[in-house]
Amino acid sequence: MLASMRTAGRLCGLSPDTRVVNILLGQVVKANHLGCSPALTAWRWRWRLTGGTRGVSTSCTLCAKVRGNPKKTEISEKKLTRHFKDHRCVKLVAGSGGRGACSFHSEPRKEWGGPDGGNGGDGGSIIIKADRVVKSLARVVPVYRAEHGQSGGSKNCYGKNGSPTYIYVPLGTVVKEEGTTVVDLSENGQEYLAVFGGSGGKGNRFFLSNENRAPMTATPGLEGQERVLHLELRTMAHAGLVGFPNAGKSSLLRAISNARPAVAAYPFTTLNPHVGIVTYRDHEQVAVADIPGIIRGAHLNRGLGISFLRHIERCRCLLFVLDMSSPEPWTQLQHLRFELDQYEAGLSQRPQAIVANKMDLPEAQEKLKTLRDLVSQRVIPVSALTGQNTEELILHLRELYDGYLREEDSGEGKPTR
Repeated sequence: MLASMRTAGRLCGLSPDTRVVNILLGQVVKANHLGCSPALTAWRWRWRLTGGTRGVSTSCTLCAKVRGNPKKTEISEKKLTRHFKDHRCVKLVAGSGGRGACSFHSEPRKEWGGPDGGNGGDGGSIIIKADRVVKSLARVVPVYRAEHGQSGGSKNCYGKNGSPTYIYVPLGTVVKEEGTTVVDLSENGQEYLAVFGGSGGKGNRFFLSNENRAPMTATPGLEGQERVLHLELRTMAHAGLVGFPNAGKSSLLRAISNARPAVAAYPFTTLNPHVGIVTYRDHEQVAVADIPGIIRGAHLNRGLGISFLRHIERCRCLLFVLDMSSPEPWTQLQHLRFELDQYEAGLSQRPQAIVANKMDLPEAQEKLKTLRDLVSQRVIPVSALTGQNTEELILHLRELYDGYLREEDSGEGKPTR
């Protein structure tokens, strides 16, 4: 019908647009005589002419889809806390072996074919694997059950083995069982076979012997191994920022590295450890961890407690961040060292530096002189807000890192870069 209308309009010398308008007007007039709505009739003809597609313009600014890459928004500390997990208790159940088959060969003109029952397949094992892409234990579920092996079949067919199940964990994950450390997954791709799958059962073909030419015995598969393990994540970093809440650790990490932790004017802003990378001109990289605030009694699990004190264990050097706006900042250093020693003996004796933060305040200069008189370690005054003297901190951090590498090279252990 539409083709005949176009042919008639072409014979009359009308343009395509004029022909379409005339057709629509004629149908609208015809619809008025029949009692139909003109708008409904015009909409129906427009739907037919466009092939059932809606007239949407993508060239218009209001209708077109935004094609540019939107700026990635930073995840808030609350959402990050919801998804970040640094400890898990998992139950691992390996797959059971398949049952062996009991059958005899049956074939025309072959009456005594003999036993042909195949063995069952082995059950699947569960393997814990360290992956540098994974950053949290949030995707680890409480229970893992591996695939069971399939049963054997006739004609000496063996059952299929169960596929192994992999659990991907971040680097630095420690696997414990009943409080005892089983393995430390600190290298990318390192695997630990947690539970073994059960062996498959034997078919009656396996029991064929000269004494027993027609065995009727077939054994079931063995049950898979079952264990309950505890997974703990310890941050892999070369240096750790240790200090009381609201001491400016997150601001300092933003000033010296590419990390962007949340910063606010209230304590306990950081609820999860953040790791930033400090890059030097010789392309050497040093990882610095922002440990959440420590309070008095943290070794007794007060505040954030032991759950974040364990992240300091892997740090080779410590940076004690003191709040120079407090009345006596040197007492903070004493309390921090006491909490670390109570958690692990000798932890506060690692290579360290004292960072006097918030030096942009007017009363900080007098407290700095008193602090230097009371301590024997090097004190680096900085201001994370203005970036004052952060270059000295970065250079001293490199000295601590190079000293750690020389110490490891002189011993038998391989340094962790």
